[in-house]
Amino acid sequence: MHPTFSVIFLTTLIGVGQGLFLALFSAQAYGMAKLLPVQDGRFFAAGSFIALLFLLGGLFAAVFHLGKPSYIFTRAWRGITQWRTSWLSRELIAMPLMMGLTFLYAVFHWFGWEADLFGWHVSGQLSLAVGIFGVLGAISLFVCTAMIYAAVKFLQEWSSPLTVVNYFVLGTASGFTCAAVYASYQGVEPELVHFFGGWAIALTVLGLVTRGFSLLRNARIKYKSTMQTAIGVRHTQVQQKAMGMMGGSYNTREYTHGKTNAFLKSVKWIFLLLVFVVPVILLALGLSTDHNALLLLAFMTQYVGLLFERWFFFAQANHPQNLYYQTI
Repeated sequence: MHPTFSVIFLTTLIGVGQGLFLALFSAQAYGMAKLLPVQDGRFFAAGSFIALLFLLGGLFAAVFHLGKPSYIFTRAWRGITQWRTSWLSRELIAMPLMMGLTFLYAVFHWFGWEADLFGWHVSGQLSLAVGIFGVLGAISLFVCTAMIYAAVKFLQEWSSPLTVVNYFVLGTASGFTCAAVYASYQGVEPELVHFFGGWAIALTVLGLVTRGFSLLRNARIKYKSTMQTAIGVRHTQVQQKAMGMMGGSYNTREYTHGKTNAFLKSVKWIFLLLVFVVPVILLALGLSTDHNALLLLAFMTQYVGLLFERWFFFAQANHPQNLYYQTI
C-alpha cells in the first residue's frame, strides 16, 4: 500500500496522547494507593493538556487525508452514521469522546473539584472517576484505530490480532516515555520519574517482542491469491510483460509504495533501532544519571522511529490487486 503521511502522523500523535493520559492516570491511582508520592492537581492538569495537544495534532493531521479538507466542516458528521459496521465510524466517535474526557480530567484537576464518591475519605475521587472513563476511552480508541486495518481480511499483513496489540503497546510506550520527560522537567520526586521511565522501558521491550512477532509472521505469509488465480490460468510460469496501458492510474499510485525491497528493508532496520534499541539505552542512561536531556532525546528518537515504523506498516501491506500490475 502507499503510505499516507497524514494517517502516519494521525496514528502516531494520538498514540502518544493516549499513552500519556494512561501514564498520568496510573500515577494518580498509584498515588492514591500510597505506592507513589501524591502530586498536586496542577501536575495532572498540565500533563492532560499536553496529551490533549497530541490528540488535537492527530486530528489536524487527519484533515489533510480528506480529498477536500473543507469537507470536515460540512460532511464530517456523515462519517459516524455507519458505526454499526465501520471501524472508521467508531474511531470518529471514540476520538472526540477521548478528547472530551481528557479535557474534563484536566479541568477537574486544575480547579480541584472534589466529591467523596466512594466513601474513601480520600481526595481525588471525582477526577479518578473521570480518569477511569478516560482509560476506557483510550483503549476503545486504540482498538478502533487498529481495527480499521486489522479488519481488512484480504490484506494479510494487517489481518492479525498483533495489529491491535502493536498499536496499543507502541502508543502506550511512547506516552510513558513522554510522561517521563514531562515529570523530569516538572521537578517532581525522582521516584515518579523512575516510575514513568521504568514502565516506558518495559513497554518498549514488550513492543519489540510483539512487533518482532508480527514481522516474523508477515515474512512467512502464504498468500491466498497468486498470478494464476488472478487471471484464471493454471500454468506454473505466468509472467506479466506490460502494464496494459500507457500511463499510471489510481490503482498504480495508491496500492503500491513504488520502492525497492532494499529500501523497505532499510526502513525496517531504521525503525527497529529508533523505536526500541536507542530509546531503551537513552532511558536507562537518563534515569541512572537523572539527566533530563537524555530522556527528552529518548522521546524524540522514539517518535521519529514510530514515523518510520508506521510508514513500513502501510508499505508492507501487499494489496491483491497488485497481481494485475506486476510491471509498471
